Amino acid sequence: METVKDKVSISQLIDDLDLEVVYMPEEKEYYVESEDVNRTGLPLAGYFEYFPYERIQIIGKTEYTYFKNIKKDKREIILDKFFSYEIPVLIVTRDLEVDSDIIEKAKKYNRVVLSSKCSTTRFINRLSNYLDNKLAPHVTMHGVLVDVYGIGVLIKGESSIGKSETALELIQKGHRLVADDAVEIRKVDDSRLVGQAPELLKHYMEIRGIGIIDVKSLYGVGAIKNQKAIDLVIELENWNQQKYYDRLGLDREYEEILGRKIEKLVIPVKPGRNTSMIIEVAAMNFRQRGMGIDAAQEFTEKLTRVIDK
Repeated sequence: METVKDKVSISQLIDDLDLEVVYMPEEKEYYVESEDVNRTGLPLAGYFEYFPYERIQIIGKTEYTYFKNIKKDKREIILDKFFSYEIPVLIVTRDLEVDSDIIEKAKKYNRVVLSSKCSTTRFINRLSNYLDNKLAPHVTMHGVLVDVYGIGVLIKGESSIGKSETALELIQKGHRLVADDAVEIRKVDDSRLVGQAPELLKHYMEIRGIGIIDVKSLYGVGAIKNQKAIDLVIELENWNQQKYYDRLGLDREYEEILGRKIEKLVIPVKPGRNTSMIIEVAAMNFRQRGMGIDAAQEFTEKLTRVIDK
């Protein structure tokens, strides 16, 4: 399981965010690798210490108005130094007119300059969300992701253990499929992991003996979900008589994914055991504990009081 971090091409950025090209060098592709953005107030004032040049640079109305009032000779010195850094792109918001001296320096250093019609704050929020999604560290894991009572459940286990069949039974009970076989997991912030299906596999499942089925066509749009935050990992394994399985629910086991620990339950599978129903109960119990109601803890406390008497 290898963690991957992508990069976004400027061409893709232009298409996805509906940006206009002010100047872009030909025959070369430029990329963005940082999910952070920088408003260029301090650099345009001539302060370049700690300048985060690797980020997308934004000029809003405040920076634009301030820089307009700087004398021409000083503007030239500042712009020359600004564009000498390997900035991925400069974006001017509010459809403000880009001055000729900015374009001139961009051409000199082969830097990209774009324009957006959006207000600065709105554009930065939109851009940040876009970059967080595109550039978030991610891994692809073998498993099935389902939405059960609003809880994102990642079902794992050896091949042919019955993950897809269990998920199909959950779908028939009214729950929703997110991904089957391969789950792309992205760390969109420090506390949230979001899973989705690879584009090619979206809405499809493989059921041994039947083949590939289209869940969206068979069960309707209510049976699928494009992405879901992962709350609980359930690992299915063949029942082992020699192994101890937690019977009270007091033991907590976790799986680390992209540096974040997700609660994990190991469910033993054997003929006659209703695995889908057990997963439903696990999801409800997990949600109930999130509301402060822990049945295992309450039972233990009651048992302790009885023993003390």
